[in-house]
Amino acid sequence: MSLSRSFRVLWGANALSNLADGLAFVSMPLLAASFTDDPRIIAGLATLYAVVRLFVALPIGVVVDRLERRKLIVVANLLRGLALLGFALSLQFGLSSLVALYLAMAVVAALESTADNAAVAILPSLVDRGRLEAANGRIAAAQLVADEFVGPPLGGLLIAVAASAPVFAMGGLWSAAGLIALALPARRARREHDLSSQQRIAGSFPSPMEMYRESMDGLAWLARHKLVGGLALIGALASIGYMLAFSILVLIARDRLGLGETAYGFLLAFSALGGLLATFAAPALRRRLGAKWTIAASLLLGALSLGGLTFTTDPLIAGALLAVYIFHAVVWNICSTSLRQRLVPDSLLGKVGGATRVMGLSGLAIGSLAGGLLGTISLMIPVATASGVFVICTVLAAVLIDDESFCED
Repeated sequence: MSLSRSFRVLWGANALSNLADGLAFVSMPLLAASFTDDPRIIAGLATLYAVVRLFVALPIGVVVDRLERRKLIVVANLLRGLALLGFALSLQFGLSSLVALYLAMAVVAALESTADNAAVAILPSLVDRGRLEAANGRIAAAQLVADEFVGPPLGGLLIAVAASAPVFAMGGLWSAAGLIALALPARRARREHDLSSQQRIAGSFPSPMEMYRESMDGLAWLARHKLVGGLALIGALASIGYMLAFSILVLIARDRLGLGETAYGFLLAFSALGGLLATFAAPALRRRLGAKWTIAASLLLGALSLGGLTFTTDPLIAGALLAVYIFHAVVWNICSTSLRQRLVPDSLLGKVGGATRVMGLSGLAIGSLAGGLLGTISLMIPVATASGVFVICTVLAAVLIDDESFCED
Protein backbone atom coordinates (compact mmCIF):
# COMPACT_ATOMS: atom_id res chain seq x y z
CA MET A 1 0.00 0.00 0.00
CA SER A 2 1.46 3.35 -1.04
CA LEU A 3 1.70 6.27 1.31
CA SER A 4 -0.70 9.21 0.98
CA ARG A 5 -0.43 12.11 -1.44
CA SER A 6 0.13 14.47 1.50
CA PHE A 7 3.11 12.40 2.60
CA ARG A 8 4.54 12.52 -0.94
CA VAL A 9 4.29 16.32 -0.81
CA LEU A 10 6.20 16.39 2.48
CA TRP A 11 8.75 13.92 1.09
CA GLY A 12 9.31 16.08 -2.00
CA ALA A 13 9.79 19.26 0.04
CA ASN A 14 12.19 17.46 2.38
CA ALA A 15 14.15 15.96 -0.52
CA LEU A 16 14.76 19.38 -2.10
CA SER A 17 15.70 20.82 1.28
CA ASN A 18 18.12 17.93 1.92
CA LEU A 19 19.77 18.49 -1.46
CA ALA A 20 20.36 22.12 -0.50
CA ASP A 21 21.84 20.90 2.80
CA GLY A 22 24.23 18.65 0.88
CA LEU A 23 25.36 21.59 -1.26
CA ALA A 24 25.91 23.69 1.87
CA PHE A 25 28.02 20.96 3.51
CA VAL A 26 30.70 21.38 0.85
CA SER A 27 30.28 24.90 -0.48
CA MET A 28 30.01 26.94 2.73
CA PRO A 29 33.41 25.86 4.16
CA LEU A 30 34.96 26.37 0.71
CA LEU A 31 33.52 29.88 0.60
CA ALA A 32 34.95 30.57 4.05
CA ALA A 33 38.35 29.36 2.82
CA SER A 34 38.15 31.86 -0.05
CA PHE A 35 37.92 34.68 2.50
CA THR A 36 40.53 33.49 5.03
CA ASP A 37 43.20 30.86 5.71
CA ASP A 38 42.55 30.91 9.46
CA PRO A 39 41.35 27.40 10.42
CA ARG A 40 39.64 28.78 13.52
CA ILE A 41 37.38 30.99 11.44
CA ILE A 42 36.62 28.24 8.94
CA ALA A 43 35.83 25.74 11.70
CA GLY A 44 33.81 28.47 13.42
CA LEU A 45 31.10 28.05 10.78
CA ALA A 46 30.33 24.56 12.06
CA THR A 47 30.48 25.79 15.65
CA LEU A 48 28.07 28.64 14.91
CA TYR A 49 25.70 26.25 13.15
CA ALA A 50 25.63 23.89 16.15
CA VAL A 51 25.30 26.66 18.76
CA VAL A 52 22.39 28.34 16.94
CA ARG A 53 20.51 25.04 16.59
CA LEU A 54 21.03 24.30 20.28
CA PHE A 55 19.94 27.80 21.33
CA VAL A 56 16.70 27.82 19.32
CA ALA A 57 15.60 24.19 19.82
CA LEU A 58 13.32 24.76 22.83
CA PRO A 59 11.58 27.97 21.67
CA ILE A 60 11.03 26.52 18.20
CA GLY A 61 9.36 23.52 19.80
CA VAL A 62 6.85 25.87 21.44
CA VAL A 63 6.20 27.69 18.16
CA VAL A 64 5.66 24.37 16.31
CA ASP A 65 2.93 23.45 18.80
CA ARG A 66 1.34 26.93 18.65
CA LEU A 67 1.20 27.69 14.94
CA GLU A 68 0.10 25.82 11.86
CA ARG A 69 2.87 23.36 11.01
CA ARG A 70 2.37 23.49 7.26
CA LYS A 71 2.79 27.27 7.36
CA LEU A 72 5.98 26.94 9.39
CA ILE A 73 7.48 24.52 6.85
CA VAL A 74 6.54 26.86 4.00
CA VAL A 75 7.81 30.04 5.66
CA ALA A 76 11.04 28.50 7.01
CA ASN A 77 12.02 27.17 3.58
CA LEU A 78 11.06 30.33 1.71
CA LEU A 79 12.99 32.51 4.15
CA ARG A 80 16.04 30.26 3.83
CA GLY A 81 15.75 30.51 0.08
CA LEU A 82 15.46 34.29 0.06
CA ALA A 83 18.35 34.69 2.51
CA LEU A 84 20.64 32.52 0.39
CA LEU A 85 19.59 34.19 -2.87
CA GLY A 86 20.43 37.54 -1.32
CA PHE A 87 23.80 36.23 -0.15
CA ALA A 88 24.45 34.77 -3.62
CA LEU A 89 23.81 38.18 -5.20
CA SER A 90 26.28 39.78 -2.81
CA LEU A 91 28.88 37.19 -3.85
CA GLN A 92 28.13 37.71 -7.52
CA PHE A 93 28.73 41.46 -7.28
CA GLY A 94 31.71 41.25 -4.95
CA LEU A 95 29.90 42.78 -1.97
CA SER A 96 30.08 39.83 0.41
CA SER A 97 32.27 39.20 3.44
CA LEU A 98 32.91 36.71 6.22
CA VAL A 99 30.37 38.53 8.35
CA ALA A 100 27.71 38.00 5.68
CA LEU A 101 28.66 34.32 5.40
CA TYR A 102 28.34 33.86 9.17
CA LEU A 103 24.98 35.65 9.19
CA ALA A 104 23.73 33.46 6.34
CA MET A 105 24.77 30.32 8.24
CA ALA A 106 23.03 31.52 11.41
CA VAL A 107 19.80 32.13 9.48
CA VAL A 108 20.04 28.72 7.81
CA ALA A 109 20.62 26.97 11.16
CA ALA A 110 17.65 28.61 12.89
CA LEU A 111 15.25 28.05 10.00
CA GLU A 112 16.46 24.48 9.45
CA SER A 113 15.55 23.69 13.05
CA THR A 114 12.09 25.17 12.47
CA ALA A 115 11.44 23.22 9.27
CA ASP A 116 12.79 19.94 10.68
CA ASN A 117 10.80 20.09 13.92
CA ALA A 118 7.60 21.02 12.09
CA ALA A 119 8.09 18.21 9.55
CA VAL A 120 8.55 15.57 12.28
CA ALA A 121 5.50 16.92 14.14
CA ILE A 122 3.22 17.01 11.09
CA LEU A 123 4.09 13.52 9.83
CA PRO A 124 1.76 11.55 12.20
CA SER A 125 -1.19 13.48 10.80
CA LEU A 126 -0.28 12.47 7.22
CA VAL A 127 0.18 8.70 7.55
CA ASP A 128 -1.36 5.82 9.48
CA ARG A 129 0.33 4.95 12.78
CA GLY A 130 1.33 1.55 11.44
CA ARG A 131 3.23 3.15 8.56
CA LEU A 132 5.37 5.60 10.51
CA GLU A 133 8.53 3.48 10.18
CA ALA A 134 8.01 3.18 6.41
CA ALA A 135 7.40 6.93 6.09
CA ASN A 136 10.40 7.87 8.23
CA GLY A 137 12.49 5.36 6.30
CA ARG A 138 11.64 6.96 2.96
CA ILE A 139 12.45 10.42 4.31
CA ALA A 140 15.76 9.13 5.68
CA ALA A 141 16.60 7.48 2.34
CA ALA A 142 16.08 10.75 0.46
CA GLN A 143 18.16 12.58 3.05
CA LEU A 144 21.04 10.12 2.74
CA VAL A 145 21.06 10.23 -1.06
CA ALA A 146 20.91 14.03 -1.12
CA ASP A 147 23.31 14.69 1.74
CA GLU A 148 25.91 12.00 1.05
CA PHE A 149 25.84 11.06 -2.63
CA VAL A 150 24.41 13.93 -4.71
CA GLY A 151 24.78 17.20 -2.78
CA PRO A 152 28.52 17.20 -1.94
CA PRO A 153 29.88 16.36 -5.42
CA LEU A 154 27.36 18.68 -7.05
CA GLY A 155 28.40 21.46 -4.68
CA GLY A 156 32.04 20.92 -5.61
CA LEU A 157 31.22 21.09 -9.32
CA LEU A 158 29.12 24.24 -8.97
CA ILE A 159 31.64 26.15 -6.90
CA ALA A 160 34.26 25.36 -9.55
CA VAL A 161 32.03 27.25 -12.01
CA ALA A 162 31.49 30.28 -9.76
CA ALA A 163 31.58 30.97 -6.03
CA SER A 164 27.96 32.09 -6.13
CA ALA A 165 26.66 29.12 -8.19
CA PRO A 166 26.01 26.66 -5.32
CA VAL A 167 24.55 29.45 -3.20
CA PHE A 168 22.08 30.36 -5.95
CA ALA A 169 21.25 26.64 -6.21
CA MET A 170 20.66 26.39 -2.45
CA GLY A 171 18.39 29.43 -2.50
CA GLY A 172 16.40 28.03 -5.39
CA LEU A 173 16.05 24.57 -3.84
CA TRP A 174 14.85 25.90 -0.48
CA SER A 175 12.42 28.27 -2.18
CA ALA A 176 11.05 25.40 -4.26
CA ALA A 177 10.69 23.27 -1.11
CA GLY A 178 8.61 26.03 0.48
CA LEU A 179 6.35 26.33 -2.53
CA ILE A 180 5.82 22.56 -2.71
CA ALA A 181 4.92 22.50 1.00
CA LEU A 182 1.96 24.79 0.24
CA ALA A 183 0.18 21.64 -0.96
CA LEU A 184 0.28 20.12 2.54
CA PRO A 185 -3.02 20.03 4.43
CA ALA A 186 -3.52 22.94 6.84
CA ARG A 187 -3.76 21.53 10.36
CA ARG A 188 -2.92 22.96 13.74
CA ALA A 189 -1.88 20.84 16.68
CA ARG A 190 -4.88 19.20 18.32
CA ARG A 191 -5.86 20.62 21.71
CA GLU A 192 -4.59 17.92 24.00
CA HIS A 193 -3.08 20.36 26.51
CA ASP A 194 -2.14 19.43 30.05
CA LEU A 195 -3.51 21.42 33.02
CA SER A 196 -0.70 23.94 32.92
CA SER A 197 -1.58 24.97 29.36
CA GLN A 198 -5.37 24.81 29.26
CA GLN A 199 -5.79 28.57 29.16
CA ARG A 200 -3.44 29.15 26.26
CA ILE A 201 -4.75 30.16 22.87
CA ALA A 202 -3.73 27.73 20.14
CA GLY A 203 -2.47 29.45 17.02
CA SER A 204 -1.10 32.59 18.71
CA PHE A 205 2.58 33.50 18.87
CA PRO A 206 3.82 33.10 22.46
CA SER A 207 5.35 35.87 24.54
CA PRO A 208 8.88 35.24 25.88
CA MET A 209 7.48 34.24 29.29
CA GLU A 210 4.94 31.89 27.71
CA MET A 211 7.64 30.44 25.49
CA TYR A 212 9.83 29.68 28.50
CA ARG A 213 6.94 28.21 30.50
CA GLU A 214 5.71 26.03 27.66
CA SER A 215 9.21 24.79 26.82
CA MET A 216 9.45 23.66 30.44
CA ASP A 217 6.18 21.77 29.90
CA GLY A 218 7.89 19.76 27.16
CA LEU A 219 10.88 19.00 29.38
CA ALA A 220 8.61 18.05 32.29
CA TRP A 221 6.53 15.70 30.10
CA LEU A 222 9.73 14.11 28.80
CA ALA A 223 11.02 13.59 32.35
CA ARG A 224 7.73 11.97 33.45
CA HIS A 225 7.39 9.54 30.54
CA LYS A 226 9.59 6.51 31.14
CA LEU A 227 9.78 5.31 27.54
CA VAL A 228 10.06 8.59 25.62
CA GLY A 229 12.30 10.10 28.28
CA GLY A 230 14.42 6.95 28.22
CA LEU A 231 14.73 7.17 24.43
CA ALA A 232 15.86 10.80 24.75
CA LEU A 233 18.49 9.78 27.32
CA ILE A 234 19.71 6.96 25.09
CA GLY A 235 19.82 9.38 22.16
CA ALA A 236 21.96 11.84 24.15
CA LEU A 237 24.39 9.07 25.17
CA ALA A 238 24.48 7.74 21.60
CA SER A 239 25.33 11.25 20.38
CA ILE A 240 28.27 11.32 22.79
CA GLY A 241 29.41 7.92 21.52
CA TYR A 242 29.06 8.99 17.89
CA MET A 243 31.16 12.13 18.27
CA LEU A 244 33.79 10.41 20.43
CA ALA A 245 34.72 8.36 17.38
CA PHE A 246 33.69 10.50 14.42
CA SER A 247 35.20 13.77 15.64
CA ILE A 248 38.65 12.24 15.02
CA LEU A 249 37.73 9.85 12.19
CA VAL A 250 39.75 11.85 9.66
CA LEU A 251 42.88 11.29 11.79
CA ILE A 252 42.13 7.57 12.13
CA ALA A 253 41.76 7.33 8.37
CA ARG A 254 45.05 9.12 7.78
CA ASP A 255 47.26 7.73 10.54
CA ARG A 256 45.92 4.17 11.06
CA LEU A 257 44.33 3.32 7.74
CA GLY A 258 46.82 5.21 5.55
CA LEU A 259 44.14 6.96 3.47
CA GLY A 260 44.52 10.24 1.62
CA GLU A 261 41.82 12.86 1.20
CA THR A 262 40.19 11.28 -1.85
CA ALA A 263 40.18 7.80 -0.31
CA TYR A 264 38.71 9.24 2.88
CA GLY A 265 35.82 10.66 0.84
CA PHE A 266 35.20 7.25 -0.69
CA LEU A 267 35.29 5.68 2.79
CA LEU A 268 32.53 8.01 3.98
CA ALA A 269 30.47 7.44 0.84
CA PHE A 270 30.78 3.67 1.22
CA SER A 271 29.74 3.84 4.88
CA ALA A 272 26.62 5.78 3.88
CA LEU A 273 25.48 2.74 1.87
CA GLY A 274 24.83 1.03 5.19
CA GLY A 275 22.44 3.80 6.11
CA LEU A 276 20.66 3.53 2.78
CA LEU A 277 20.13 -0.20 3.35
CA ALA A 278 18.81 0.56 6.84
CA THR A 279 16.06 2.83 5.50
CA PHE A 280 14.50 -0.20 3.79
CA ALA A 281 15.34 -2.74 6.52
CA ALA A 282 14.11 -0.81 9.56
CA PRO A 283 10.33 -1.24 8.99
CA ALA A 284 10.74 -4.98 8.38
CA LEU A 285 12.97 -5.41 11.43
CA ARG A 286 10.51 -3.53 13.60
CA ARG A 287 7.64 -5.75 12.42
CA ARG A 288 9.62 -8.94 13.00
CA LEU A 289 11.44 -8.12 16.26
CA GLY A 290 9.26 -5.40 17.79
CA ALA A 291 10.46 -1.93 18.70
CA LYS A 292 12.32 -2.97 21.85
CA TRP A 293 14.59 -5.59 20.34
CA THR A 294 15.08 -3.73 17.05
CA ILE A 295 16.40 -0.74 18.98
CA ALA A 296 18.49 -2.86 21.39
CA ALA A 297 19.99 -4.90 18.55
CA SER A 298 20.80 -1.79 16.51
CA LEU A 299 22.61 -0.21 19.48
CA LEU A 300 24.55 -3.44 20.04
CA LEU A 301 25.59 -3.31 16.37
CA GLY A 302 26.90 0.19 17.03
CA ALA A 303 28.97 -1.08 19.96
CA LEU A 304 30.36 -4.05 18.00
CA SER A 305 31.23 -2.01 14.90
CA LEU A 306 33.17 0.58 16.91
CA GLY A 307 34.80 -2.18 18.93
CA GLY A 308 36.01 -3.76 15.69
CA LEU A 309 37.24 -0.39 14.41
CA THR A 310 39.42 -0.12 17.51
CA PHE A 311 41.54 -3.07 16.37
CA THR A 312 41.68 -2.88 12.57
CA THR A 313 44.17 -1.10 10.33
CA ASP A 314 42.68 -2.51 7.10
CA PRO A 315 40.75 0.15 5.11
CA LEU A 316 38.33 -2.44 3.64
CA ILE A 317 37.44 -3.87 7.04
CA ALA A 318 37.14 -0.36 8.46
CA GLY A 319 34.80 0.61 5.62
CA ALA A 320 32.59 -2.42 6.30
CA LEU A 321 32.52 -1.65 10.03
CA LEU A 322 31.59 1.97 9.38
CA ALA A 323 28.80 0.84 7.05
CA VAL A 324 27.48 -1.39 9.86
CA TYR A 325 27.71 1.57 12.24
CA ILE A 326 25.71 3.85 9.93
CA PHE A 327 23.19 1.01 9.43
CA HIS A 328 22.66 0.91 13.20
CA ALA A 329 22.37 4.70 13.46
CA VAL A 330 19.64 4.94 10.81
CA VAL A 331 17.65 2.01 12.23
CA TRP A 332 17.85 3.59 15.70
CA ASN A 333 16.78 6.99 14.40
CA ILE A 334 13.81 5.64 12.41
CA CYS A 335 12.51 3.50 15.28
CA SER A 336 13.02 6.06 18.05
CA THR A 337 11.49 8.89 16.02
CA SER A 338 8.48 6.74 15.10
CA LEU A 339 7.93 5.78 18.74
CA ARG A 340 8.05 9.43 19.78
CA GLN A 341 5.55 10.33 17.08
CA ARG A 342 3.20 7.59 18.32
CA LEU A 343 3.43 8.28 22.03
CA VAL A 344 3.69 12.06 22.41
CA PRO A 345 0.38 13.98 22.36
CA ASP A 346 -0.03 15.98 19.16
CA SER A 347 -0.09 19.27 21.06
CA LEU A 348 3.31 18.49 22.61
CA LEU A 349 5.16 17.01 19.64
CA GLY A 350 7.05 20.22 18.93
CA LYS A 351 8.06 20.91 22.54
CA VAL A 352 9.10 17.32 23.28
CA GLY A 353 10.94 17.21 19.97
CA GLY A 354 12.77 20.40 20.90
CA ALA A 355 13.74 19.02 24.31
CA THR A 356 14.96 15.79 22.70
CA ARG A 357 16.97 17.79 20.17
CA VAL A 358 18.64 19.81 22.95
CA MET A 359 19.74 16.59 24.64
CA GLY A 360 21.09 15.19 21.37
CA LEU A 361 22.96 18.37 20.41
CA SER A 362 24.44 18.62 23.89
CA GLY A 363 25.63 15.03 23.52
CA LEU A 364 27.32 15.89 20.22
CA ALA A 365 29.15 18.80 21.85
CA ILE A 366 30.29 16.70 24.82
CA GLY A 367 31.36 13.84 22.57
CA SER A 368 33.41 16.01 20.23
CA LEU A 369 35.18 17.70 23.15
CA ALA A 370 35.93 14.37 24.85
CA GLY A 371 37.01 12.78 21.57
CA GLY A 372 39.55 15.52 20.94
CA LEU A 373 40.94 15.35 24.49
CA LEU A 374 41.19 11.54 24.61
CA GLY A 375 42.59 11.47 21.08
CA THR A 376 45.68 13.34 22.24
CA ILE A 377 46.55 10.23 24.29
CA SER A 378 45.70 7.65 21.64
CA LEU A 379 43.39 7.69 18.65
CA MET A 380 41.89 4.38 19.69
CA ILE A 381 40.89 5.43 23.21
CA PRO A 382 37.91 7.56 22.02
CA VAL A 383 36.75 4.75 19.72
CA ALA A 384 36.97 2.12 22.45
CA THR A 385 35.20 4.48 24.85
CA ALA A 386 32.46 5.06 22.27
CA SER A 387 31.97 1.30 21.98
CA GLY A 388 31.50 1.14 25.74
CA VAL A 389 28.97 3.97 25.62
CA PHE A 390 26.90 2.00 23.10
CA VAL A 391 27.00 -1.06 25.34
CA ILE A 392 25.44 1.11 28.05
CA CYS A 393 22.84 2.33 25.54
CA THR A 394 21.99 -1.27 24.65
CA VAL A 395 21.43 -2.18 28.30
CA LEU A 396 19.28 0.92 28.85
CA ALA A 397 17.14 0.06 25.82
CA ALA A 398 16.58 -3.50 27.10
CA VAL A 399 15.58 -2.16 30.53
CA LEU A 400 13.60 0.98 29.68
CA ILE A 401 11.59 -0.32 26.71
CA ASP A 402 9.93 -2.93 28.87
CA ASP A 403 6.28 -2.73 27.79
CA GLU A 404 5.64 -3.60 24.15
CA SER A 405 2.05 -2.41 24.55
CA PHE A 406 3.46 1.10 24.31
CA CYS A 407 5.27 0.24 21.11
CA GLU A 408 2.88 -1.81 19.09
CA ASP A 409 0.03 -0.46 17.01
